[in-house]
Amino acid sequence: MKVTGPSGPSSAQGTRAARPGAGFSVPSAGAAASAAAASPASAPAGVANVSALMALQGVEDVTERRRRAIRRGGGLLDRLEELKLALLQGEAGEGALERLTRTLREERPIDADAGLNALLDQIDLRAAVELAKADLRRSAA
Repeated sequence: MKVTGPSGPSSAQGTRAARPGAGFSVPSAGAAASAAAASPASAPAGVANVSALMALQGVEDVTERRRRAIRRGGGLLDRLEELKLALLQGEAGEGALERLTRTLREERPIDADAGLNALLDQIDLRAAVELAKADLRRSAA
């Protein structure tokens, strides 16, 4: 689809037939002056609507908030898995702990679904327990 201007979209054109003599040319100075005089600059249309559009972009709908909550929960589970693998390999897992801490500190959107919120609470609790256990290991060493 090709957008041609304020009239809206038009159907995509296939191949254009080559016209003899068609190509790049520099217009003469007289033609440029008459073209400039013929089309004066007009004020931008719809500037008042820009603020309304910006306000709408800031509004988060229910599905987006739910999607962000699920993405955050999945990220925490991924970080917990990284930590588990690091500990099983005998490593300290400091990088995994740092990533887990950053992910846990991210703002958690509250969803209207009580079941999802309960599940996210359990994931947050598990991450906090793992961070507390890591602090105990550091202080014991």
